[in-house]
Amino acid sequence: MGDSKPMTTPMSTNTALDADEDGEAVDQKEFRGMVGSLLYLTATRPDIQFAVCLCARYQASPRTSHRQAVKRIFRYLKFTLELGLWYSSGCSFSLRGFSDADHAGCRIDRKSTSSTCQLLGTSLVSWSSCKQASVALSTTEAEYVAAATKNPVLHSRTKHIDVRFYFLRDHYEKRDIDLIHVVSANQLADIFTKPLEFDAFTRLRVTG
Repeated sequence: MGDSKPMTTPMSTNTALDADEDGEAVDQKEFRGMVGSLLYLTATRPDIQFAVCLCARYQASPRTSHRQAVKRIFRYLKFTLELGLWYSSGCSFSLRGFSDADHAGCRIDRKSTSSTCQLLGTSLVSWSSCKQASVALSTTEAEYVAAATKNPVLHSRTKHIDVRFYFLRDHYEKRDIDLIHVVSANQLADIFTKPLEFDAFTRLRVTG
C-alpha cells in the first residue's frame, strides 16, 4: 500500500457493502488482521469508526469487495497521517451528546446503525457506531426518544419500543438533561452513521 493513491474520505458514499456471496473469497486471516489493526486505531481516530465497524461485519466470510473497502481506509489514513485527538487544557466541563440513526441501512437484515458521541467542552471523549439488535419498522421509532418527552399521545402506539427511552423521558422531565433536535448539517453523530461527501465529512471531522 506504500505506493497507493491517497483518498480524501475513508469510504465512498456509493459504497453499499453486503455479503457478496458471489464475490471472490479472500484470505480470512489476512482480512481479520487488517480489520483488527484498524479497530485498534479507532481509539485515536474516530473519523474511521463507521467505515471500520462496517467492514468488521464481514470477517466470517470476507470477499474482494470487503477487502477493497478496507484498503480504501488505509489509503485515507495515508492522506491524513497528521490527524488525531486534541484536548485543550482550557476547555469547559459542559457535557454535550449527539445521537443519530441510519434507518434500515444494513443491506443484509435491514437493521439500523446507531451512533453517539459525547463532548466535554469541545473535546471528544466518547463515541460509538453499532448496528441495532432489532429491526426498526419506521423512522418514528428512531425519533421516539425526542417525541416521547413532548408528546404523550404517542405512548399508546409505541409500547413495543424499549423501556430505556422512558428512562430518558423521566430525566428530561426532572430537568436532569435537555433534549434538543439537531439539524443534519450540525449533527456530529452523522460521521459515525454513514459515508459522507468530502465537504460534510471534513467539516464534521473538525467540529466540536
